Amino acid sequence: MDVSSLRERPDLSPMTVSELNEKIKQLIESTPSLSHVSVRGELSNFTNHVSGHLYFTLKDPTGQIKCVMFRSAASRLRFVPKDGMKVQLSGSVSVYGRSGQYQLYVDGMQPDGVGALYLAYEQLKEKLAAEGLFDPTHKRPIPSRPRRIGIVTSPTGAAVRDIIDVCGRRYPMAQLYLYPSLVQGDGAEGELIEALTFFENSRLCDTVIIGRGGGSIEDLWAFNSERLARVIYSMTVPVISAVGHETDFTICDFVSDLRAPTPSAAAELATPDARELYMYLDSIPERMKRSLSARLDRAAERLAALRVDMIRRSFDAYILGKEERVRRSQKDAAAAIGLRLGELSAALSYVSGKADALSPLAVLSRGYATVEKDGHYVRSTTELSIGERVSVRLRDGLVHALVTDTETGEKDGKTNL
Repeated sequence: MDVSSLRERPDLSPMTVSELNEKIKQLIESTPSLSHVSVRGELSNFTNHVSGHLYFTLKDPTGQIKCVMFRSAASRLRFVPKDGMKVQLSGSVSVYGRSGQYQLYVDGMQPDGVGALYLAYEQLKEKLAAEGLFDPTHKRPIPSRPRRIGIVTSPTGAAVRDIIDVCGRRYPMAQLYLYPSLVQGDGAEGELIEALTFFENSRLCDTVIIGRGGGSIEDLWAFNSERLARVIYSMTVPVISAVGHETDFTICDFVSDLRAPTPSAAAELATPDARELYMYLDSIPERMKRSLSARLDRAAERLAALRVDMIRRSFDAYILGKEERVRRSQKDAAAAIGLRLGELSAALSYVSGKADALSPLAVLSRGYATVEKDGHYVRSTTELSIGERVSVRLRDGLVHALVTDTETGEKDGKTNL
């Protein structure tokens, strides 16, 4: 509409207010520079209507404009707008016909000076901390000798391989159960919650490790879910969080019972070192023997002191009776020591048998061999090149060989943990 045409027609019939507002609306909406604008300022008079629409004023030191953001656009926000927040808005300018007031119809909003995801992360972190979800007194202890460990992560990522390798090396007696899950993108939040709910309801495992490798804040966003945090908080099975690298922190890390800097570190925190356990078991008989021997020595010293005291009092008969009692006690103690040592020996034999069954030497004795290069075990043909020298370890020694050819076998795609 051409404004000059209005000025050239002073004989126009009077318009209604609604007609005038409509003409002004058409004039504004037909101006290209107002059809898509970007504005920065401070939020005030913010209202989150029950309809889902957002109503607020955007202002700066010398001006202000009314704004509305309809539910369809507001639902895409990653943070919660508040009064006083500095923001950048995008949208179009139009007129609300009923009041004749021009306003900005917002279709996008970003924090001014800080990312929306980071702001949402900080807001949720502050909210959950205030509710006590990160309280150390709520943390559950991690079992020192787990029988079964649950793993929630991607079945194809490096994280699951790292966890399996570390657990197998440190504590092969533990059984591992993987619940495959997406770890980023659409659907990841729901699958992570589903996996944790399964381990909680089934009581299958003593400990659960949840995690993934590193990435951007967008990649790790599923682990910043409020729903996921509340599920972890409500669990009775201890949860170890291993999300990203050492410098990455997520809401999942804060609410879990223990935070590990990496998936490999989570596996170490979840398992004891089997070699230390074997050493401890080996030392039990000797420590028991020393303890019982020390008790007998103390009893003998006490008996000697009693004998001196009784002699001084000329209670020879009393002394003789005590000596007989001590002799019987020594005999009974010796019998008890023998019985206990027998029980410990049987227990040690049982543990040693299990250790032998898990020992690489036992595998070698059945005709298998291991290949070593530069002091390290070779796990794949891809680690070898034609012409390299390797060592083949058999049950009774080493054979040195030269690689002349390699051949890769096919896998069946099925993994048993």
